[in-house]
Amino acid sequence: MATINFSKPLTIPKNPSKKFLYTLLEEAYCYFNAPCRISESQLDPLGIARDYQEERVAIFCALFAYGNVRAMIKFLKSCDLAALKKRESQKICTHKPYRFQTQSEIQAFFKTLCEIQNPHTLFLDSYLQSCSILAGIQALQKAFYQHLPQSFRHSKGLIFLIGKPHSASPLKRWNMLLRWLVRKDKLDMGLWQDISPSDLILPLDTHTFKISQRLGIITRKTYDLKSALEATHFLKSLDPKDPIKYDFALYRMSQLKLL
Repeated sequence: MATINFSKPLTIPKNPSKKFLYTLLEEAYCYFNAPCRISESQLDPLGIARDYQEERVAIFCALFAYGNVRAMIKFLKSCDLAALKKRESQKICTHKPYRFQTQSEIQAFFKTLCEIQNPHTLFLDSYLQSCSILAGIQALQKAFYQHLPQSFRHSKGLIFLIGKPHSASPLKRWNMLLRWLVRKDKLDMGLWQDISPSDLILPLDTHTFKISQRLGIITRKTYDLKSALEATHFLKSLDPKDPIKYDFALYRMSQLKLL
């Protein structure tokens, strides 16, 4: 039976013990791991991806998951994601720009995503060869740059969207995508079943970074890949087989200002 009330701000000790954190995060996971936690009042791009249950649509939704969440969802709903699922690259994705991407950059990305052969296999081959989630992400990033039209390979909007291989970025959107595709529960889709959830990296964003610092999960002061790996290492001490199951709960607790 739950002992923590997540409908109001929580009182947390100054230096919470690991036992306390385990109880808190397990109960938070149980509370937030429900379809009703994604709604018109609590939006999330995963809600759009779940409607399609397809890897290319998930990639599109995850990589555009930045900025104001309402604007993000409005943009995703303006896109022809059904055409993306069917790989109809000749269709117009959207007539709108989105923040750092022009309409022509979005169309180039859409067309490339339609044309890339089997993103799952691209990721899996590098992941298995290197035993590394990061190697799999880098393989997908490189595939995008190789398949983009030449005139778009150095565009600032698409470099921001796809990211640079081997950078110090926490790779929040890529790691969130993998959470969606690899894990399977009431929220995450579990479309890629041959990748171990134990290898996933926390999709660190400003919300999960701040709350992880508050709880002592992260001691670093810099928002980067090393901090994401530090948080992941701690969460593995709580659940070695599925450490990233706590991500959505951490995000919601911070977003709702429960801590």
